[in-house]
Amino acid sequence: MSQKVQTVLLTGGSSGIGAETARMLADAGYKVYAGSRRGTVTAECEGRVTPVVLDVNSQESVRDAVSGIIAKEGHIDAVVCNAGNGIAGAVEQTSVDEAKYQFETCFFGAHRVIKEVLPYMRERNFGRIVTVSSVAAVVPIPYQTFYSSAKAAVLIYTKALSLEVKGFGIQCCSILPGDTKTGFTAARKVTAESQDRSSVYYDTLKKSVGRMEHDEQNGMPASKIASAIVRQLGRRRMAATSTPRIDYKAINFLVRILPTRLMLRIVGKLYA
Repeated sequence: MSQKVQTVLLTGGSSGIGAETARMLADAGYKVYAGSRRGTVTAECEGRVTPVVLDVNSQESVRDAVSGIIAKEGHIDAVVCNAGNGIAGAVEQTSVDEAKYQFETCFFGAHRVIKEVLPYMRERNFGRIVTVSSVAAVVPIPYQTFYSSAKAAVLIYTKALSLEVKGFGIQCCSILPGDTKTGFTAARKVTAESQDRSSVYYDTLKKSVGRMEHDEQNGMPASKIASAIVRQLGRRRMAATSTPRIDYKAINFLVRILPTRLMLRIVGKLYA
């Protein structure tokens, strides 16, 4: 008899895409553990989703959260790595520490969680791993270079991981959201040097980031991304990648077939 996903660990589960995913997973009958730094859930999820203190930037916190769920449930069938952050700034005006901040949560945070759950999944010869990447992983966004880079790293990591673990009954899928209306926009940080009004990049950066923020706040609802995640976890065989909404699917397709120079010219007209 084939196994089915029952228990799900979700990171970044207290707001935005994570909170909506937690709610939809609970609606679909899954046992959901929503991890966040403060260990809270939204009012809609109270009593239906179990909050867990989980800071993806701390291996000890990740280990404690995972071992606690294992002790209670005996298994974790699926993990959804959704926790993320964002910075904006010119490459020349982004310090190494600021770049590390971007990668620490988006990339290494996902790795910490996945590394911790993999032994339990291998033991049962079953598991599902979903990472939240971005259309920005395939479309390079100027002045958000490190966000695009971190999400591209997540995408390639997920694809390569799927090859390593397929013999253990573990499947991997990366979700590529486009512009989405969440609190992520307001939480985006601008690098220190990029805030200098005398910078040669300042005006173009403000225009570029302003365009992105406008698109995000008029973008698709978080429920669209959450629905894609829930749908993949319910499939017998997950897709390698999933891009919600037809227009973003089209963008992904065009990026693959257009000459790179033309693609960069189009992106430049939008964001540079």
